[in-house]
Amino acid sequence: SQQGCDPFAQTQRSKLQHRRARINQQINKEMRMRAGAENLFRATSNHKVKETVALELSYVNSNLQLLKEELEELNSSMDVYQNDSESISVPMIPLGLKETKELDLLVPLKDFISEHYGEEGVLFEKEIKEFMELRQAMRTPSRNEAGLELLMEYYNQLYFLDSRFFPPTKTLGIFFHWYDSLTGVPSHQRALAFEKGSVLFNLGALHTQIGARQDRASLPSLNQAIDAFQKAAGAFNYLKENFSNAPSLDMSAASLTMLVRLMVAQVQECVFEKMTWLRAQSNFLARLQLAQEAARVEDVYSLVYQTMSQPHVKDYVPFSWTTMVHVKSEHFKALSHYFAAIALCDCPAPSDAELLEQEKAFLQFHITMPEGPSLRVMLQDPEERRKLGKAHLKKAIMKHEEAMRIHGLCKILRKMDILQEVLSFAHKRSLSKYSEIDHEEDFFETGEAPDIQPKTYQKPEIKSPNFSQVKVTDLFHRLGPLSVFSAKNKWYPARRVHLMRGENGFGFTLRGDSPVLIAGVIPGGCAAEAGLKEGDYIISVNGKDCKWSKHAEVVQLLKSTGKEGVDIGVITLQGSECPKAVDRKAAAMSSGSGMLKSNKENSRKSLMNSKSASTLLVWSKKSKRSKKSTYSGVPFTTVGDNEPMY
Repeated sequence: SQQGCDPFAQTQRSKLQHRRARINQQINKEMRMRAGAENLFRATSNHKVKETVALELSYVNSNLQLLKEELEELNSSMDVYQNDSESISVPMIPLGLKETKELDLLVPLKDFISEHYGEEGVLFEKEIKEFMELRQAMRTPSRNEAGLELLMEYYNQLYFLDSRFFPPTKTLGIFFHWYDSLTGVPSHQRALAFEKGSVLFNLGALHTQIGARQDRASLPSLNQAIDAFQKAAGAFNYLKENFSNAPSLDMSAASLTMLVRLMVAQVQECVFEKMTWLRAQSNFLARLQLAQEAARVEDVYSLVYQTMSQPHVKDYVPFSWTTMVHVKSEHFKALSHYFAAIALCDCPAPSDAELLEQEKAFLQFHITMPEGPSLRVMLQDPEERRKLGKAHLKKAIMKHEEAMRIHGLCKILRKMDILQEVLSFAHKRSLSKYSEIDHEEDFFETGEAPDIQPKTYQKPEIKSPNFSQVKVTDLFHRLGPLSVFSAKNKWYPARRVHLMRGENGFGFTLRGDSPVLIAGVIPGGCAAEAGLKEGDYIISVNGKDCKWSKHAEVVQLLKSTGKEGVDIGVITLQGSECPKAVDRKAAAMSSGSGMLKSNKENSRKSLMNSKSASTLLVWSKKSKRSKKSTYSGVPFTTVGDNEPMY
């Protein structure tokens, strides 16, 4: 079975998780005190009591504020998730996992099995415990492919749990408790969708941690970081599109939009780093390309910064994140101007053969045309190139200084030496270039350089989770095929019928398998007399469980009975005493090959229940749920008028 990583292994990261868990417990306690105080405040009319309670509330609120700040500082411990490599790479922002409380499903599931399925709950203890162990392991996934698979496996298993134990009309009475990943504020809900959504959130968060820990000092690790951040964006985007009305802020549409944009920006930053590798040769066009890549990174970080500054998100996102994103947008703007200057000042004027290509590239390089002579003249005149290069450097230096100023405003970021180092290195590099090309006899006023047109050679992709890559089997498959034995179906108590074979056999026709269906009952035959009806499912023959049996197996069991007759166990679905048979017949008839296969689970979207207008977090409806089970039914032959009689 899958293992989570040992939550007690005292790695840097698990120490973080422990401190998080401790703070979460304290926050929980304060929240309970606050709720109690608020109730009293509303209930009392005594002025003196009101004053005391108001004072108590302000204490609790300031405690909560302090705890949240401590948690924010933990969430900003980016260096714990960063790599240990010597080379400098700019830190990325990872997300902490959502914590959850333990969940004991033993009694509720056993009760449901006896009430709904009419089976002895105690016989399914092994399966229930296996499910609970999987949930326990999923709370502490390792930061690698195995951890991702563990979360996927649990997520896929929730589909079966939902189909088996969560009827549309009633709840199981169990609550799923999860803590907000950024504030640590607890939320709980009865809806299984909240559990699904939280696991999906953690899948995204785990991808961010895997992305942030790549050392990005080589092309393979850069590509891994790109892949991880793209998958993180995909998980958050999938969550945003398929869930609504989440009870916790981290899963609100506004937060998820912000997280998707943040991940896309981190991908774009990795693409820029990748370009500095691929375009290591220092020709004019390669440097223009780097300038445009940097402008593109500035563009996406500016969008993230705007998103983080919106009313619903602003007070919620850690200040260190907002600052980091703001710093990066200024930093990459500076870099775009620096590379423009280098292209102009360090590369020789083009030969006649190169001129046309360089002119074409330069034509689309600036957002507005630079002042001065025509492009052709400018490209061929070293003095004009130096002039424009100097204007770009002046702008670069201003932006470097702005990035350093903003960085200095955030206490948490000031502790991050790596970022400090990167910013001051870039600043010094631009300054020294400026003094190198600055002539004492320059009498011209350095003009305003136009901004650079953003352009990227690799657009970030938002990669949706591929749930089918982790195959799971329904832990509760002993309950029978899901097409019939699910939480949403109801059936009358199982009936035992004793049949004697008459001259014309038993007097019924059968169709399908897993479970086999009584398709027709001959009036006046043995089956009719014994009370069998069209639409009944055969669940046992002579005490042998036949829920999963193939058509031929059931026929064989019936044929092998002697004079003493046969005991058949059947169930009838409520509200569909007959239609089922018609459905199946129509399906078999319409299927072109004359075969009907049970639907394999191919489209994840068909797992969605209908959307309710309540405040519960629910799947939005995408398509009708189809009959499913990982055990695909063997095709049965089409039944026409020549249906075999038994």
